[in-house]
Amino acid sequence: MNLFTSVAASKISPQLDYNDVLLCMGSCFATEIGQRLQETKLRCQLNPFGVLYNPMSISSSLRILLENQFPAEDDIISHDGLWHSFSFHGDFSSPTKEGLIANIHHSLDACRDVLKRVTCLFLTFGSAYVYKCKENGKVVANCHKLPEKLFIRNRLTVSEIVDEYSSLLQDIWNVNPTMRVLFTVSPIRHIRDGLHENQLSKATLLLAIDQIKQLFPDRVLYFPAYELLLDELRDYRFYADDLVHPSHLAVDYIWQRFSEACFSQDTLMVMKSVKEIKNMIGHRPLHPESEEYTRFLQQIVLKIETLSEKYPYFDFDKEKESCLTKLNRLH
Repeated sequence: MNLFTSVAASKISPQLDYNDVLLCMGSCFATEIGQRLQETKLRCQLNPFGVLYNPMSISSSLRILLENQFPAEDDIISHDGLWHSFSFHGDFSSPTKEGLIANIHHSLDACRDVLKRVTCLFLTFGSAYVYKCKENGKVVANCHKLPEKLFIRNRLTVSEIVDEYSSLLQDIWNVNPTMRVLFTVSPIRHIRDGLHENQLSKATLLLAIDQIKQLFPDRVLYFPAYELLLDELRDYRFYADDLVHPSHLAVDYIWQRFSEACFSQDTLMVMKSVKEIKNMIGHRPLHPESEEYTRFLQQIVLKIETLSEKYPYFDFDKEKESCLTKLNRLH
């Protein structure tokens, strides 16, 4: 007897491993997945522009990375004592213009030429609704709480998204022909738009991604995060207190399904080892002066050295240094 509707998540081929370079961009669900990728020590750049919700802002951000640009001067504004960029999330805002520009440069410098190196681009669309600045007609990534009268709000069409990404992806493939793109639609509902409008928005995104996938079947992939939460986990116990965002348990489940679909068995084993190390480091000893704890710390260091030897780009320096410091205190 089946008590829920099972959602199929086909395995991607070839599957991802620790040799891959990943770039995650999009809504806060992309952040959830990206943080887990980083925690498992995969080489992953995460939301260099901050959280982005609509496809056009994601596309504009990718073009900035592709062309090594800096946002235009009319992209930068001052409001409520802070300087903001219409292309960047509020996390980058600063009390001074110089601070904002420094924050932007720091993020862009960290991602310089990333699109030439990335092997899998992970994009999560959150909403098909966009806000256009009345003054110049540009789509903004973030309104930064400016008055609504300064913007025009409308819903993108399927063809607008498909046309934009057909051109964008071709431009990226011109410099990185082997890159694959993995799309998801965020399962987080935008109830401010209204429930019916949210459904129209998500449907637009799903149809657009499907058409993009049909245009580039060998290079474009889709993972059903939206369907997993809305169909397989169809219960409010899988939502946070706001009844909009998925709960920690739900994100863990979607991450598990994502891992099974995207990673090879060897990679999953390495990820398990990384998690074991992190759990060991987080362990609070009952007797920190004992020989048993000394051996425990030595095991952690050995595990870190074994993994780092195989994967030199693993960043376990802080964890290893912490363990060695504790060992020195015990001797």
